Amino acid sequence: MKKFLCLLVVLLLIACEDTKEVPQQTEKENTTTYYLIRHAEKDRTNPDDKDPTINDDGFKRAEKWATIFSEIELDAIYSSDFQRTQQTAKPTADSKNFPVNSYDPHEIYDSNFFELTEGLQVLVVGHSNTIPKLANFILNEERYENIPDSIDGRLYIVTKQGEQVSSLILNLE
Repeated sequence: MKKFLCLLVVLLLIACEDTKEVPQQTEKENTTTYYLIRHAEKDRTNPDDKDPTINDDGFKRAEKWATIFSEIELDAIYSSDFQRTQQTAKPTADSKNFPVNSYDPHEIYDSNFFELTEGLQVLVVGHSNTIPKLANFILNEERYENIPDSIDGRLYIVTKQGEQVSSLILNLE
């Protein structure tokens, strides 16, 4: 619980920092922030199930994410079409009265996703391989490796302001 509260404080500081007005900011220099998370713990009882739901711990984690994101002014929420990602995104979307926008994790780089999200604060829920790949794509460098299968509480925060791009990783236990 102590780690959760520390993470919440850090996220609040980041959210407050992102909302400060930038003097003489041009339209091209709008700040875009991507909050990238892997789906919560999935049900592993059937190894042949290609689209499992999240388990009880996963539902608890999804609620924790909703609590964390309750203090951040999100503009949109995106999730792949898998049950586990949709279920992870749902509590946050419900708390914001937002729809969960579906995306194809293999086609996000070729779509107009980045044009649609420019200047926004966006939550993206994906997978152990697609979330680091998306962070790397936004950063335009190979910084992050796939998320180990045992880690379900990692948050990537990637911020773009003009040509400047920065990132931060936080871990929620």
